[in-house]
Amino acid sequence: MEVIEKIRELLKNRKWAVFMTVCGTAGLLLIMISSLLPDKKAAPAVSAERQSVCDSAAYCKDTEKRLEAFLSEIDGAGEVRVYLTVGSEQRYVYATEGRHSRSDNKTEEEEKYVIVGGGSEKNALIETVEAPEITGAVIVCGGGGDAAVREQIYKAAAAALGIPTAKIYVAKIR
Repeated sequence: MEVIEKIRELLKNRKWAVFMTVCGTAGLLLIMISSLLPDKKAAPAVSAERQSVCDSAAYCKDTEKRLEAFLSEIDGAGEVRVYLTVGSEQRYVYATEGRHSRSDNKTEEEEKYVIVGGGSEKNALIETVEAPEITGAVIVCGGGGDAAVREQIYKAAAAALGIPTAKIYVAKIR
């Protein structure tokens, strides 16, 4: 009872009510202004793109070195050099969740990304990271002049890279 009487006394005093209204309005304005300010995460996103490009270049160089070592083991190949072309950069596949419903000749589907984190730290959940796609290869080797060696290199490179032999070129090193 005493608390209720004190609250009534405070509300009767006009100055207190005006002060509380001004404080509430100021708080709401600060919240609205904070939603208009840019996120500080914009700069790291650019560096993440650069890192992806660096990772793609490193992936390509590593694959070239591994393929060179592999192909040099073929009898008659000799010294081997490999140059790969990449069609796309590293790709992120995000996790999604969906809802499917069917009723009387109607099918409704709804999919949305799975979001993790809280507050300003919300991000889409990365399901997988796909390696860059290799689209072609140029291989020069000491045994590139011999048709039998060239045939083996075509088949081995196609199998190792998962691309058709039409996208591989083999030549003799000079």
